[in-house]
Amino acid sequence: MKLVLPDMISNSYFPAIAAADLGCFAAEGVDIDVELITPVDKSYEYLRDGTADFVAGSAHSAVHAFPEWNGVKLIAAQGQGMYWFLIMRADIGAKRGDLSAVKGRKIGAAPWVNLGLRRMLEAGGIDIVRDQVEIIPVPGFVGAGMNFGVMAAQALEDGKIDGFWANGMGAEVAVTRGVGTMVLDIRRGDGPKGCFDYTFASIATTDKLIAEQPDAVAACVRGISRVHRLLKAEPERAFEVGKKRFPPSEAALITTLIKRDLPYYDASISPHTVTAMQTFLQEVGKQGAAKPYDAVVASQFAQYWAS
Repeated sequence: MKLVLPDMISNSYFPAIAAADLGCFAAEGVDIDVELITPVDKSYEYLRDGTADFVAGSAHSAVHAFPEWNGVKLIAAQGQGMYWFLIMRADIGAKRGDLSAVKGRKIGAAPWVNLGLRRMLEAGGIDIVRDQVEIIPVPGFVGAGMNFGVMAAQALEDGKIDGFWANGMGAEVAVTRGVGTMVLDIRRGDGPKGCFDYTFASIATTDKLIAEQPDAVAACVRGISRVHRLLKAEPERAFEVGKKRFPPSEAALITTLIKRDLPYYDASISPHTVTAMQTFLQEVGKQGAAKPYDAVVASQFAQYWAS
């Protein structure tokens, strides 16, 4: 079976990658390969069109290819909470938590990821038009086969953008190189109230696959919970995956990033999370009336979430 994801050189979707590479899917009885298909809207199009069986991506983005959640279900969380970082060019001198740093600046963000940035800025009192904030694609990022966070860090270093909104790997690369300053880390309490719940890293599949191959879907969910347990017990094993999948510089960072993310490794999807995410989607004009929990989440697999 095939699982697609929009960023490979990243900690964002690392549980799915590690579950494949460390044998957790196989141990649960399902053979799953992972493939980079970027950006996230394209990943969900692959799922809709039957080219992929699962998507490891941002949960809210599913409605791009499955409007109003028709035909898709979230089956597990890879991690809790919105997991992107706002990084500004170091020479700007931005302070942690100061949203005014974006005024008059160009901020790179990927499709659908940019919705979280835009809504978060609005909630923090930033008027995108009045304050002349440009939220743009990262220059040179063209999609398939590319890794957004790493590209964003390079574009920041090259002076092509003033900041970016991207994954922890991109953030870590920019900060450790001295070219970027951390302004917001949403998971760890930065940003306006409520933005933690805009989205989360999920695993999604189709209603069709759930109906036709429920055992394979269950095995996938168990594989995510299994890899959560494994990485919590032996976080150093993240490097095994990193040295196989990442360039050497990023491979050297992955264990640190995974240790930092371990408190958020929980495969469960709560009713509160689903309600908050749908409210966010309504606020950004991507969803109509809210759907019941079971119209968004395949709760029959909840028994396998415990990690």
